Amino acid sequence: MQTFISETVQDILKKTTTFDNVVFVLPSQRAGVFVKQTLKDQISTGFLPEIINIEQFVERVSEIKKVDAVQLLFHFYTIYKSHEVTPDTFDRFSTWAFTVLQDFNEIDQHLVNTREIFVYLRDINRLRKWSVKGSFEETELMKDHYAFTEKLNEYYNAFYEFLVENKIGYQGVLYREATKKIDEYIAKHPKKKIFFIGFNALNASEEFLFQKLLYEEKAEVYWDIDSTFLNNNHQAGNFIRRYKKQWKFYEKNDLKTIGDWFSKPKNIELVGASKNISQIKYAGEVLAKLPNYNNTALVLADETLLPITLNSLPENVDAINITMGYPLKDIPTTSLLFSIFQLFISQEKLQKSAQNVFYYKDVIRFIKEPLIYQLLSTETEFLSDIISEQISKENNTFVSQEYMISFLKNTSEETQKIITSIFEKFMSIHEFLQRIINLINALKENVSGLEKEYLFRFYTAFTQLQNLHSEFNYFTDLKTLHQFFRKLISSESLSFQGEPLQGLQLMGMLETRVLDFENVILTSVNEGVLPGNTQPSSFIPFDVKVQFGLPTYREKDAIFSYHFFRLIQRAKNVILIYNTESDTFGGGEKSRFVTQLELIRDGIVSKIVSPKVVTEKSELKEITKSEQALEKLKELAEKGISPSALTNYLYNPIAFYKQKVLKIREFEEVEEEVAYNTLGTVVHDTLEELYKPFVGKFLLVNDVVEMQKKVKILVEKYFKEHFKKGDITTGKNRLIFEVAIRFVENFLQQERTLLKDKKNQLKIIGTEKNYEAKIEVDGIDFPIKIHGQVDRVDVLNGVTRVIDYKTGMVKSTDLKITDFEQIRDYKFSKAIQVLLYAFMYTQTEEVDASKPIQAGIYSFKNLKNGFLQLNFSEKRGGQDNEVTEERIQEFMQEVKVLVQEIFNPAIGFIEPADLPY
Repeated sequence: MQTFISETVQDILKKTTTFDNVVFVLPSQRAGVFVKQTLKDQISTGFLPEIINIEQFVERVSEIKKVDAVQLLFHFYTIYKSHEVTPDTFDRFSTWAFTVLQDFNEIDQHLVNTREIFVYLRDINRLRKWSVKGSFEETELMKDHYAFTEKLNEYYNAFYEFLVENKIGYQGVLYREATKKIDEYIAKHPKKKIFFIGFNALNASEEFLFQKLLYEEKAEVYWDIDSTFLNNNHQAGNFIRRYKKQWKFYEKNDLKTIGDWFSKPKNIELVGASKNISQIKYAGEVLAKLPNYNNTALVLADETLLPITLNSLPENVDAINITMGYPLKDIPTTSLLFSIFQLFISQEKLQKSAQNVFYYKDVIRFIKEPLIYQLLSTETEFLSDIISEQISKENNTFVSQEYMISFLKNTSEETQKIITSIFEKFMSIHEFLQRIINLINALKENVSGLEKEYLFRFYTAFTQLQNLHSEFNYFTDLKTLHQFFRKLISSESLSFQGEPLQGLQLMGMLETRVLDFENVILTSVNEGVLPGNTQPSSFIPFDVKVQFGLPTYREKDAIFSYHFFRLIQRAKNVILIYNTESDTFGGGEKSRFVTQLELIRDGIVSKIVSPKVVTEKSELKEITKSEQALEKLKELAEKGISPSALTNYLYNPIAFYKQKVLKIREFEEVEEEVAYNTLGTVVHDTLEELYKPFVGKFLLVNDVVEMQKKVKILVEKYFKEHFKKGDITTGKNRLIFEVAIRFVENFLQQERTLLKDKKNQLKIIGTEKNYEAKIEVDGIDFPIKIHGQVDRVDVLNGVTRVIDYKTGMVKSTDLKITDFEQIRDYKFSKAIQVLLYAFMYTQTEEVDASKPIQAGIYSFKNLKNGFLQLNFSEKRGGQDNEVTEERIQEFMQEVKVLVQEIFNPAIGFIEPADLPY
């Protein structure tokens, strides 16, 4: 395949006999590797030319070293502080300074007269302040902004002067200084010959440098452009057409090199796939069919899909060269480091710094991080699991350093030292950074391969932060450091190492510059991705950018257009894949570049692919009853089945099996907020203690008055007992505490109102009393015990009442049951429970058949409706509340049918088809 690089090298070799003093300048370092290989293939002996990228060339001419954005920010803040009486804090400064530096960089790269543009911006803001009426209401924010624009030129001049003096800078400083020193560079290197290869969109500085070197006959420029895009008004040729028209050099010289490859025969396939996963999976299927990958590129227009792609490549891809970096924010070690920050951020937020205790969720997150989990594990125990289980068991919302140390006795001295240091009280930024560096040093001994690379990358990052803090001391608190760390890793990536000339090339759009491939698979060819619709933040308005020749979205679109069409102009097989789903802005719409391609080329094959959907018949989960399961059921029958267990079986037999046969308990979590069952327990226990002294007695109004005085003390007592170490003094827990008091007080007030009527007589028979009864069931050769705790039994005006307390909402309709065959429906669960309590009461106590019995519920969320009774009336709105012996017997016949099913070996535990959740 004839590539742009091979064409260019052949042309250069025709007139170049030696590469002494020859420099090849390319848009990217990656392209240099391919140029070097092409030269090796075409030169039998001799030295290769020097091959560098444009950034290296500009740095060489300017004699200024480029430094990273974080370091620049610290220097900029130093300059800013020296020009302000009341400067912003460093964290506030950093929120706008990065944007200002980006603007400075763009202004310098395009050689804009800084005084003119900053005066222009200043005057625009002064016009906004001006008012015909002579008065203008300015907010503090507006005043700050106007003051800021007034001083931009002052900041720029001082900062630029500082950078040049120290021979460091951002990219724009290097470019502006290079234009000033290009004559000096030419004079120093009179024999130097420079070849600029494969450029397209140049900034004003690059244009100046190129033209200067062309004019001085010190350089040649090889453009990679096809006649299809150059000789009409196609967007992909915008920049090179302008250079040809405006540069004096091209008034007498021709462009090098204009190709005619795009019109050659190609196989172009346009594929629509739903969602990102489908795109990548389809790309994997295409790759799996190729015999080899030595001239194949998989290009990700959306580089965030790299992690998905790496997990979706076919097995026969044995060699791969990845030109994109793996985002640092996506690697596992990042999560560990964030968990350490979170320990202290939550501590400060929850005002626990003085006590040096840590929020339990942050502690568990830290010890469950894979590297820490491994550090705390031995052959016999997993210490992280033990610690988290103990925290849950003791309901520790906050965990101290001493508590953590108590678990480390059996670990190595080094491990104890490292973990203990992490939970030390925060003293200073420098010390905090050091404890993280120490942790990284300790962890690196237990890892290998990629994990060691991750740790080394973070070691350098934290060392840099520590050095910057030692020099400048701008990190005032942990929050500022945390923001910086987050910003630092958001733009950093971990580079892959591989053989760049072999196997599949996996790259982003910018890495494709200068390179050509026979087979190209390009994913995410969607509007909003190609071209992107996001614009970098800037303090310079659009119209000002246009006025001063700074790039806008229009230039950005033209750059993407060039990259897209240049990538496919020499390729023979092109597969363009786009997302058909409109789940984001622009999603589902193929790129405008694809539409242009369809207009200028015939024979494009379009198709839509979708994931293979394998339909399977959904079978209900069923567990057959083994001998062991039946033995466990027999033990349950002897121990006793509660009403709630029976209703649980009605809801889901599988859940019943797990709880009662397998004895699986729910995972015990720290009860940070009062759980609803805890609230219920507190209310029940409080009422039991209040009513217990009156069992067997008639209750009087004064008795209730005395009870009301004790409510708050008892509620607090039982919260301490059941909520363990939980805090009920603030927040949501305080509200729930007050709700519990209100529940009990409202209930007692209702009792008081009842007893104020002298006609009413209320005798307490029992509170929280355990009842049980055995039943004989046909087909089961052992008795079945039913047992449960009845919240209260009393006698009101001669009527015995079996009462259940519910802190949740219960309506009268929940207790209406007209046909006992309906009890197989879970919606009658509350009625079933109350009827079972009535059955056990009648079987245990000596009941006078002539006296009526009622059974029902007091719902604390529905106290206005009083005692909600079982209602057996078939009439709409009718009431029939008496629990007769006949009704109990009829009900128990249906219960026995249910029990027969539970103990029947032939009937498994089957999950219901209509399980609500």
